[in-house]
Amino acid sequence: MPLNIIYINSHDTGRYIGPYGHAIRTPNLQRLAQDGVLFRQAFSAAPTCSPSRCALVTGQYPHVAGMVGLGNRGVYPYEFDRHIAHMLKAAGYLTATWGRYALDNHLGVGNAEQDEKALGYTRVVGADNVDDLVSFVEEKHTQPFFLSASFVLTHRKGRGFSTEPQPADDPRYTALPPTLADTPGIRKDWAHFCSDANAWDGMLGKIFDAVDRAGLRESTLIIATTDHGPPFPGMKCNLNVHGTGVFMILRGPSGSGFSGGKVVDAMVSHLDLFPTICELNGISKPAWLNGQSLLPLIRGEKAQLHDELFAEVSYHAAYEPMRAIRTPRYVFVKRFGERRRPVLANCDGSPSKDEWLAHDYADREHPDEMLFDTFFDPQEMYNLHREPAYAEQMDALRRRLLDWMERTHDPLLKGRVPLPPTGFEDPPDAVDPSNERYVYPPGTDPRIPWRR
Repeated sequence: MPLNIIYINSHDTGRYIGPYGHAIRTPNLQRLAQDGVLFRQAFSAAPTCSPSRCALVTGQYPHVAGMVGLGNRGVYPYEFDRHIAHMLKAAGYLTATWGRYALDNHLGVGNAEQDEKALGYTRVVGADNVDDLVSFVEEKHTQPFFLSASFVLTHRKGRGFSTEPQPADDPRYTALPPTLADTPGIRKDWAHFCSDANAWDGMLGKIFDAVDRAGLRESTLIIATTDHGPPFPGMKCNLNVHGTGVFMILRGPSGSGFSGGKVVDAMVSHLDLFPTICELNGISKPAWLNGQSLLPLIRGEKAQLHDELFAEVSYHAAYEPMRAIRTPRYVFVKRFGERRRPVLANCDGSPSKDEWLAHDYADREHPDEMLFDTFFDPQEMYNLHREPAYAEQMDALRRRLLDWMERTHDPLLKGRVPLPPTGFEDPPDAVDPSNERYVYPPGTDPRIPWRR
């Protein structure tokens, strides 16, 4: 019988959880890692919400799928039926979704009833209460199920986070990521993020326990990941490891290979999850997939799965066209368009951002190109683009990036990336992103076909 699949996705967590060595209290994710497989070098295809999530569930790079911006700003994919839920439903799965942000804010069209059908879901099992997830898992299922659970945490709520700061996350004793200045205000902001991560981990524990109580452990694949990096300056919406580096943990039945506390150091992508699910369940892979199955890594047939990965930004709140290629050692990032100052609207409003702005962040110059040697500079902070010793490496990566853009018909090669008819953007100098949402007229079907 095909495996049940529980796909769990958080907002804005990056790799900042306990199993990746950070002092953040996530014991349930630690338990999942020790029972499953943890990928230390996993990356999203985009450091922004909707493009990243669309890439994972369609197996396509964002611009290939048409998801060049945010769903809440009127952007939607070219082909709704390329969502993995459609394929699994055709293969006999019950497809279910949970979470307020699973549909209307990321891949959907602004209407839950339309979204359920458009994205291939048979059921919507709830929106905000994790007990709805538990109840679904513990039902007596007569067919395999695919359950997508999209959590708001650790996304910012306003300029802070959803949960109350916890005493255990004391800013006085909080270690910051190396990209953030160690100030009392930024420490307090980061400590609040840590409390959000802990609260989310507690919700996951309820789901994992429900799987065990229902006797589904040996028939269920759990995929736990996040869309991109944390909502702090220099992280989310940036094409460095702090923006595209994600945690990714899979746990499956003992015979699946996804068990036993393995750690995989090879570079992998969210795009690899769709073909992995196909291979695990004996489903023919759709021709449009841009990733590769993880199983050759899991079976020890390959030491590396990819020679290169690509990532992109077109729109977040505002337009900021960038593309990147990542190899096992180097990262090359190219910025397009004319703007070379920070696009302020693409950095979430926060106490940390306020401190950056107070230190003249808005006037900093962004280079056209960046090159990082991730062996000697694993935090990707020292740009080598003007170092003569790296000129040949730069040229090679520049050519490889252009070749990928041409192969995938990247609309950026023709100039400004177009939005669908419903899409809108913030001005780049908006200090914070706006809270505006696209609202479709009642009684209309907003899925207007569009192409580049």
